[in-house]
Amino acid sequence: MSVIDFKALDAAPVGHDPFDHVLVPGLVNNEALRAANEDFPVITKPGSFPTSHLQYGPGFAALLEAMRGSEMAESLGTKLGIELRSKPTMVTVRGRARPTDGQIHTDSAGKLVTVLLYMNPSWEEPGGQLRLLRGPKNLDDYAVEVPPDEGTFLAFPCIPNAWHGHHPFDGERRTIQLNWVASRRYMRREQVRHSVSAFFKKFSGH
Repeated sequence: MSVIDFKALDAAPVGHDPFDHVLVPGLVNNEALRAANEDFPVITKPGSFPTSHLQYGPGFAALLEAMRGSEMAESLGTKLGIELRSKPTMVTVRGRARPTDGQIHTDSAGKLVTVLLYMNPSWEEPGGQLRLLRGPKNLDDYAVEVPPDEGTFLAFPCIPNAWHGHHPFDGERRTIQLNWVASRRYMRREQVRHSVSAFFKKFSGH
């Protein structure tokens, strides 16, 4: 059985309010999801960590491979109308959120598409639920709210009006972020930036 239910992804509609996005709860099959959570890297500090700086087991590795594979690029690229098959990818992982996370932002113009795959048990907290926003000023002016429940998949193009954020949350909040990027030069620059950040996080509480 495939790690990812690509039939569900292919069948999912593209939402357009407040910007193009694809939202698919339960995209990862249960057995693969359980294995990935068991092998999820131990992350004790907030922030995004490149996979090269993390240790994890085969279940998590299998999920990463499926996310970065050609079938995902083909399926999602076709759905969003963006050529992704030839584009480089970057993956970062979050294990914890801090109260300052979730501020309203758009993703860098060097990124083409952002995928967020959540890896948390059923989410009851009001904070930490990502909102797709109609503008840059108000977290309550949103069209879609996404509880970060395990297996929930969200993808959107990195365009100027793709504002998103969430109310504060402090604690464990597992997220895998996959990006297709415009160039290898951008990818290398971001890898260096994340590597430097990960190095300093080892010696700080932030």
